[in-house]
Amino acid sequence: MDDILKKYKFFIGKNRRLLLAGMSFVLIILTIHMISVIYHQYNGWVVRASYYGKAFHGKITACGEVYDMHGLTAAHKTLPMGTHLKVTNLKNGRSVIVRINDRGPYIWGRSLDLSVAAAKHLEMVQDGITKVRIEIIK
Repeated sequence: MDDILKKYKFFIGKNRRLLLAGMSFVLIILTIHMISVIYHQYNGWVVRASYYGKAFHGKITACGEVYDMHGLTAAHKTLPMGTHLKVTNLKNGRSVIVRINDRGPYIWGRSLDLSVAAAKHLEMVQDGITKVRIEIIK
C-alpha cells in the first residue's frame, strides 16, 4: 500500500502542471456546455427543417403509430417520443406545435422532419427546407 502511495505522489508531483492544465480544460468545457444548455433551454435551437409526406403516409413510425401526413407531428433523431415542440419559421414568424413520433431525418444538415400539415402551417412547402426555431413545450 505504501508503495502505491509513493508512486502516486511521485506521479502527481512530477506532472502537476499537466494535470492542472487538463483539469482546467475540462472545467472550461463543462462550463461552456452548461451555459449553452441553459441558453438554448430558454431561447430554443435554430435548426434546418424539412418535411415528409405522401411516400410515408400510412407507414409505421418509430413509435409504432401509423404516420398521418395531415397530423401535426415531426421526426427528430434524439428527442424522446411524445415530446411537444413549438416550431417557428424564421422566414415569416409563423409557429406550430408538433409532437415527436418518429426518428429522422437521415440527411446530413437537417435536424427536424415535419409532417405536411405542419409544413403548411409554417408556409414552408414551397421552400422544402427552411431554418426554424424549436422550443420544447413542458
